[in-house]
Amino acid sequence: MLNELGRDPIMIKKKMLKKKINQEKVLTTHDEFIQSMTAAQKKKYDAGYREFLLSELLLAIMKDDAVSVRELAKSAGISSAIIQGVRSGEKQNITTQSFFRILQALGCSLVVKKDNQDFPLELTHSS
Repeated sequence: MLNELGRDPIMIKKKMLKKKINQEKVLTTHDEFIQSMTAAQKKKYDAGYREFLLSELLLAIMKDDAVSVRELAKSAGISSAIIQGVRSGEKQNITTQSFFRILQALGCSLVVKKDNQDFPLELTHSS
């Protein structure tokens, strides 16, 4: 059935509904989970997630470079217990000095970004 303008009102409603659905952002289960958290829960989650990312990054680089815990510890000049602790996620709050030594030993660079500007940091240390 067509309206006075010769258009099908059902088709018009379907098109409007489709536009509305396409404009709405569909949340992932993870996004819904994060949005349901209190501020305190989110803060705790974020801290744990950062530790997890550091551990995963270290594992991936060590695997790509075929570097063992002992080899990396020796090259970085730090205890293998620190390396193993970071890898397993058990060691938290390592010193920036240890972190920089690990990055340098793995041949990584570190860049701080602010307002579309990059600030590369030198990762040198004396052995």
